[in-house]
Amino acid sequence: MSAPEVSPELLAIIVCPSCKGELTLSTTDGAQELTCGGCGLIYPVRDGIPVLLVDEAHKPA
Repeated sequence: MSAPEVSPELLAIIVCPSCKGELTLSTTDGAQELTCGGCGLIYPVRDGIPVLLVDEAHKPA
């Protein structure tokens, strides 16, 4: 069974809580993530729900 997807409607309205930049959905190692085009922070997606907490985000390796 695959993980739930983030809806396109939700992706259209959410922004990075740190810099208000646009978020792009990607899949890394089978896990979905949202990457900010502005500041570069990467936010996790758990069970199809974006976790838009700066404390939960990380910078790319």
